[in-house]
Amino acid sequence: MTTSPARRSVAAEVTPTRPPAPGRLWSREFGLFFTARAVAKLGDMMLPIALAAGLVRHGGGAAAVGAAMASFTGCFAALVVFGGVIADRFQARALMIGADAVRVLTQALMAGLFLAGHVVLWQVCAIGAVNGVCAAMFQPGVASTVPRVAADVQGANGAIRTAESCMAILGPAVAGVLVGVTSAGGVFVAHAGTYLVSGVCLLLMRSRETRRPGRSAVPFRADLAEGWREFTARPWMWGVIVIWMVMMVGAWGPSVPLAATEIIDAFGEGAYGLVNSALGVGMAVGGLLAMRIRPRHPLRAGAIALFGFFLQPATVGANLGVAWITAGFVVAGAAMAFWGVMWATSIQTQVPGQVLNRIHAYEVAGSIVMMPVGQALAGPAAAVWGADEVLLAGGAISLASCAALLAVPPIRNLARG
Repeated sequence: MTTSPARRSVAAEVTPTRPPAPGRLWSREFGLFFTARAVAKLGDMMLPIALAAGLVRHGGGAAAVGAAMASFTGCFAALVVFGGVIADRFQARALMIGADAVRVLTQALMAGLFLAGHVVLWQVCAIGAVNGVCAAMFQPGVASTVPRVAADVQGANGAIRTAESCMAILGPAVAGVLVGVTSAGGVFVAHAGTYLVSGVCLLLMRSRETRRPGRSAVPFRADLAEGWREFTARPWMWGVIVIWMVMMVGAWGPSVPLAATEIIDAFGEGAYGLVNSALGVGMAVGGLLAMRIRPRHPLRAGAIALFGFFLQPATVGANLGVAWITAGFVVAGAAMAFWGVMWATSIQTQVPGQVLNRIHAYEVAGSIVMMPVGQALAGPAAAVWGADEVLLAGGAISLASCAALLAVPPIRNLARG
């Protein structure tokens, strides 16, 4: 792939950092970062249960839960690009620690509201909005941290993805127990604790970041524009994002709400819990496979694996039994996780460190921006054509999206970094 002038200029400014010894994955630094990500994921997976149970108990319904979730997602999607610029201008680790510290306080405040029985929706949404801002400041630094703390970037991404998948299974179960034993307020206390653990782990890390002298004197808009130029200078990157946006609208977004309603209506809530656990198991398997399989062309291998995702909407839309749906969700989870590791590793090994936070922010924003659109269109589309038909169409769109990934030469031929 030809290196653009913009990329050469940025690459020339990069101050190389010395990662851990080659072949070592479980260094002290990576162990701390791994713990921070796993514990934070546990808390994040507890949050939907706490919000739903708490708001319903205090008279709210689906609209209230949706508003609370939207307050977080909206702020995160709107501000994550700016978080990438800030992370590149200053030290990303300090920004991440600050974000965790604020979220300890916001979740403690949320716990106080629910424990006191004084739950007002606008207050819950305001706290969710602050958490969304914090997440937007935190997330860009994740991409640049992995190459600094692990010599084996793909192995590190695989280990983190496996741990997060396990937490996706464990989080809702822990939240359910805490709600039953205490209340939703007890879950928020635990959630605040997970951010505290994450922040302490990040604080204990020995940072290898090098601050760019005089960077704060550069106009914010110029940094934002430079990140966009670097993003658009890589056809493999923006090509994936464009295809991903189509997949979000047509397949991934609609499959979440429609699969839930179809499975619960046909087989009950217990079956839905089972298939979600199966999805988590599949993601853990995919993460483990990604730690061992080292393809020469990561995105090609990831796109081939991603064909398995079509089973998530297709098995539900075809009205197969619980056993077949569960098996389909295992395969879909493994496909999603394997692709995710290949994608994250490609970004972290192909992009210069000086712009990595900004580019990661752009790709995160592009990846999630169409998800709520797909979710919002799921209901109206199902009303017109039927839920099964929309899910089957989602399966077809996911297959077409994977074929499109393989059809684009810069994506298919991107060599291992």
